[in-house]
Amino acid sequence: MSLDLLKEKLQGVFKTLRGYGKLSESNVADAVREVRLALLAADVNYQVAKEFCDEVKKKAMGAEVLASIRPGEQFVKIVHDELLACFSSDTTELTPNRPLRILLCGLNGAGKTTTAGKLAMWFRNRKQHVVLVAGDLARPAAIEQLQVLGKQVGVTVLTFPGEKSPETVAKLAREEITRLRAEVAIFDAAGRLDVDDSLLAELEAVGKVWEAQETLLVADAATGQTSVKVAQAFHSRVPLTGLVLSKFDADTRGGAALSFQRVTKVPIRFLGTGEGSDALELFQPERLVSRLLGMGDIVGLVEKAQMEFDAVSTEKMTEKLAKNSFDLQDFLDQIKMMRKLGPLQNVLGMIPGMPKIPDSVDSEKSLRRVEAMIRSMTPGERSRPAVLNARRRQRIARGSGTSVTELNELLHRFEEMKKMMQRLTRGGSPDKMLRNLMGKR
Repeated sequence: MSLDLLKEKLQGVFKTLRGYGKLSESNVADAVREVRLALLAADVNYQVAKEFCDEVKKKAMGAEVLASIRPGEQFVKIVHDELLACFSSDTTELTPNRPLRILLCGLNGAGKTTTAGKLAMWFRNRKQHVVLVAGDLARPAAIEQLQVLGKQVGVTVLTFPGEKSPETVAKLAREEITRLRAEVAIFDAAGRLDVDDSLLAELEAVGKVWEAQETLLVADAATGQTSVKVAQAFHSRVPLTGLVLSKFDADTRGGAALSFQRVTKVPIRFLGTGEGSDALELFQPERLVSRLLGMGDIVGLVEKAQMEFDAVSTEKMTEKLAKNSFDLQDFLDQIKMMRKLGPLQNVLGMIPGMPKIPDSVDSEKSLRRVEAMIRSMTPGERSRPAVLNARRRQRIARGSGTSVTELNELLHRFEEMKKMMQRLTRGGSPDKMLRNLMGKR
């Protein structure tokens, strides 16, 4: 079961519970059973799912919850808190010590070398002097792949042609990064098609020479419980400090993420969310849990927007919203900027309460129809939608190849979006925006 399906299943359970005026042992037991089945279908480790549901049931049967005015909401909060507990860790961030030596390990095909490039980009975006070390001497073309990635993100890649020993590469690389005064050095270690003693022995030997402050295992999130077993095997021989879940998107069997920390006792550090060199996110449990429970990730959306939108455009939009002069031309401009954030389904999934777009719906086609309707309006109509009487609406629909009904829906959505954006603008900081959007003080 994919993350989207898990999200739908959980929201279905919550919707049913919210329909009850009062919780009982019977409907709590039914809800917990449905949650357990959803978790198991999403490939959550059986023991983790059992312990999770036992704890949820225990807390949901408390007198305070059963007597609550809004018992359904209380149940959602219990599930929310327990999901967060699955990711509990004493260490949530990479060590701040510099120079920082990172050892990347994992099986072939998990995206280890690609992740090395993404990590380099992540540190480079934070003004760090990064160096990549080509330590995978086993896989054909691994060094060439890392060199291409290094060129793409603009960082130095250290290679040692002719050298056959990964330990020697680690020793020479340490000397070189000292000379280069690198702040962060990422060693791309060799992988295998499967976990074996020779791989782990080689990694142990490299680890002793490299003396990494962070040893990160790159695991394919799409392989579910197999990735958890791989992590356990590596951790038994190499002291892992963190996990990077690659290929983590809406189609992923997301149960592995819920099992990793509970089973391996190693924190998830990053999520690989796409093919691009910038498609790497610092793992923040609160955001993943909020999205799973339909609460969105408005803070993540704000941060993503801040990276893509220029400050002048953002300030101009804020001023227009404050003066209530945000019009359909501005809306058209915002659509262009929204495209920079990625697929519409992903963006809407970060907005609380926004329904998922079915796979059958072509979101890009829908956006083009919206643009056609707005472009069929005169400048005056775009700035003052209130003048759009029945005759004008018929003309716009004909000119854009749409219907009056579609135009009416667009105008309604525009007004609703305008209200929401004004509310966000009043929030100020991303944290305050989130509280405002969720109706909290």
